[in-house]
Amino acid sequence: MIHDQRAEKFRQIVENKFQIYNSLFMSLPYDKMTNIGMLLPFLYEESRTGYEAGKTPEDIVEEFFKNHTDLQTEDQKLELLFKIIQYIERQVVLFDSIEDAAFPNLHSESDNGTVTNLFERSYQDHKIEKVREKLKDFSVKVVFTAHPTQFYPSSVQRIIQDLRGAITSDSVTQIDMLLQQLGKTPFVNKEKPTPIDEALSIISYLRYVYYDTIGELFTKIKKTFGNGHFHLHEDIIQLGFWPGGDRDGNPFVTADVTKRVAEELRSAILKSYYSHLKFIRRRLSFRGVSEVLTQLSEDLYAAIFDDKTITAENILKKADEAEKILINEHNSLFLDLLINFRDRVKIFGTHFATLDIRQDSRIHQKVIDEVVAKVYGEDEADAEQKFNKLIETSGKVDPNDFEDIVKDTLLTVSQVSKIQNLNGLRGMNRYIISNSDAVKDVMNVYAFFKVCGYKEDDINMDIVPLFETMEGLANAENVMNELYQHPVYKKHLERRGNQQTIMLGFSDGTKDGGYLKANWEIYKAKEVLTKLSEQNDIKVVFFDGRGGPPARGGGKTHDFYASQGKTIANNKIELTIQGQTITSIFGNKEQAKYNFEQLLTAGVENDVFKNAKKELTEKERTLLVELAEISYKKYSDLKAHPMFVPYLQEMSTLEYYGKTNIGSRPSKRGNGSELKFEDLRAIPFVGSWSQLKQNVPGFFGFGYAMQQMKEQGRLEEVRELYKGSDFFKTLVLNSMMSMNKSYFPLTYYIKNNPKFGVFWNVLFDEYELSKNIMLELTGFKMLQEEDPLSRKSVKIREKIVLPLLSIQQYALMKIQKGEGNKEAYEKLVTRSLFGNINASRNSA
Repeated sequence: MIHDQRAEKFRQIVENKFQIYNSLFMSLPYDKMTNIGMLLPFLYEESRTGYEAGKTPEDIVEEFFKNHTDLQTEDQKLELLFKIIQYIERQVVLFDSIEDAAFPNLHSESDNGTVTNLFERSYQDHKIEKVREKLKDFSVKVVFTAHPTQFYPSSVQRIIQDLRGAITSDSVTQIDMLLQQLGKTPFVNKEKPTPIDEALSIISYLRYVYYDTIGELFTKIKKTFGNGHFHLHEDIIQLGFWPGGDRDGNPFVTADVTKRVAEELRSAILKSYYSHLKFIRRRLSFRGVSEVLTQLSEDLYAAIFDDKTITAENILKKADEAEKILINEHNSLFLDLLINFRDRVKIFGTHFATLDIRQDSRIHQKVIDEVVAKVYGEDEADAEQKFNKLIETSGKVDPNDFEDIVKDTLLTVSQVSKIQNLNGLRGMNRYIISNSDAVKDVMNVYAFFKVCGYKEDDINMDIVPLFETMEGLANAENVMNELYQHPVYKKHLERRGNQQTIMLGFSDGTKDGGYLKANWEIYKAKEVLTKLSEQNDIKVVFFDGRGGPPARGGGKTHDFYASQGKTIANNKIELTIQGQTITSIFGNKEQAKYNFEQLLTAGVENDVFKNAKKELTEKERTLLVELAEISYKKYSDLKAHPMFVPYLQEMSTLEYYGKTNIGSRPSKRGNGSELKFEDLRAIPFVGSWSQLKQNVPGFFGFGYAMQQMKEQGRLEEVRELYKGSDFFKTLVLNSMMSMNKSYFPLTYYIKNNPKFGVFWNVLFDEYELSKNIMLELTGFKMLQEEDPLSRKSVKIREKIVLPLLSIQQYALMKIQKGEGNKEAYEKLVTRSLFGNINASRNSA
């Protein structure tokens, strides 16, 4: 019933509004675009009917030119296609804005997963005290990354924000003006953004979205669960930050960049306090209070613009002084305003978000090798001997004695203490190591701090291994067991409060092992590491490297975390978000608040409301192992297919990701000209399948594994697993989401390709098999039947971009054939990436 009501509301306030406001495009004075609005429906119809009839994109686009235009030359046709792309890009922005504006009307304060719902549920079940107990030491941390999946430049993002407001108030005049502005605003960065640009872009979200959102949510939780004895800790919702600190495969992130970003984060939070204080001083104009707050305001100003040192403790001391006067002399008038400000200072300190450092273990080994050779004049020792020698080194190594990456790594480590002095210990407190698969990978980082002159007590950093490949996940237990026993590391952990953060990479795990296998291996790794950590009296925190789509660990995040049972440590929920996930899920106050609540309550529910569906029985585990192994074998065979990499290179947009100027980071690791699977970044890898509308990493092998069970007469076992396990059910539903965003008719033409036809059929057959077996398993009549709002949104977005996909495939076919203006067609492919990715929102 509720689903039906929301679906009807979606039709009224999203679909209908899009039809109405989309018509405004028809009359807007865009340069040379006056006919596009009338021509676009014809290209859509040619595409829809053409693909179902098995026509090629080239046939469809050429028939469109022939039947609906009088264009003759290639230049004229190309110009029209570029204009259509520009038009569709703006349609996507309009739909984004309409859907975002509708969010508060489609979700209520008492939805599942909200703080209000959690309170009502705990009240009815007499478990409020249990929730309070859990909230005392539980926290959620969202870490913003610089991964390049955001295609909107900042100028367009600002228009989207304003457009959302105009749509909320149904101001047709304002919408008309903003659409005109949108029509004349470029959607493409002329140059690649620098790491500083990326950092500043996300810092603007910190200031204008998260400062208020997190502050208000903190107050809401306090009021909802508060009593005379319950005190909410300020770290319950935390922010992490990777732009400017994540140098894994990004040569443009240097020690200087890291220092500058740390300064920008500190400056941003002080500016937020200064603005907030300005508002408070309008109300607290009382004698004594006003003078204290004026002095605090002046201190903040000096810290922002004159480089004066100010700490969170300094700010809180002044706020406490003002509060005392307010209570004693002014009847506590507007006291809640001051308490709210003080809470923000406790939450954000002088750091705003914690800046992480991340680098690849292979780079670290190179640094260690060079430092050992320089210090000891030898390079014969094995890895363990090398870090042991450096740990014992009492003299300080001078970074300036080295060059390039070695020098920069040592400079980065050397400046950690300076950043901590300015931004506080919460400003920078961990070093993440990509591609961890051995003890040396962690100990090498510890050695860096030693050779840079840090005493043991001064290494205020958590060292975080990132296990992301199948090999890394398989080694995780042995690596952590050895580390927990290592005398040097054991002492370091004691100094860090016997807490260990372990990062698990969903993106590379899925790329490496396939969807089902990766998720199951990560689940098992968490269980094993939980048990191991408990045995060693270590509090373990899992940090999930989750992307936007299911193929990169995304999907239904609340359901994912709520489905993990008591065998997995639940001390904290910590995950990465990036690109469109920032703008589409955490992009404005209403959405951000709702989704922070979803994460928080998922973790609390796991402990407080025990559910048998979260605990896997031995029989269910045995079945999951079988399914995962069959799936892994099927996916591994696909990866080993001689056409796998060539198909992506020649038939997809993989080669064009690096030309889009959307991120500072190169689109692949390594400098070699030959493309190797292991060098592929997860984002362009998953994104390229998404552009083909095949979404292979999100389902391939999953359906085949279930089909094998069916052929053995065991489908009922899988059905019982689906009904009995929240974990397995979430995987199935997320995989169905991936398939719902697939559209194989777009590439029907490839099945007749002499080089790739056989390979395409392998992909298509698995898609059809997976779709049919999952519908049979769930009893659904259609994909995403259980989530009508998401299904409707996907349907409209896919309709908007179908002409764009036709143009992209048309251009790729021209390039493959070597026909016409190659440079123009390559540009056409690159430009069509933007609208497709933005429309999909969580596709890369």
